[in-house]
Amino acid sequence: MYTLLSGLYKYMFQRDEYCVLILGLDNAGKTTFLEQTKTRFNKNYKGMSLSKITTTVGLNIGTIDVGKTRLMFWDLGGQEELQSLWDKYYAESHGVIYVIDSTDEERLSESKRAFDLPVHP
Repeated sequence: MYTLLSGLYKYMFQRDEYCVLILGLDNAGKTTFLEQTKTRFNKNYKGMSLSKITTTVGLNIGTIDVGKTRLMFWDLGGQEELQSLWDKYYAESHGVIYVIDSTDEERLSESKRAFDLPVHP
């Protein structure tokens, strides 16, 4: 009986959870993207003032519920020293969003190099 009730509870209330990495160079707009996404999809979330967003040291985590699905966004810092840690998060993620600041033409080749970094499983 417990198994039946437990299974019913999980079916009714448990959410599928997916983790998405947000990567890109520092100052590319990753945290801004995350804040705008949370504001758009979370009704009661007021959001951080865009003028208050600073450089991410480490990571920011944002959660969005869409129907029975929970999306967890991991916004990883883009400084060169932190880029070597990106591959540590790949195994736990289901998707990657790579943000490029298209107005910063001088750093486009640097962004391509960071994106092409070898992944070590």
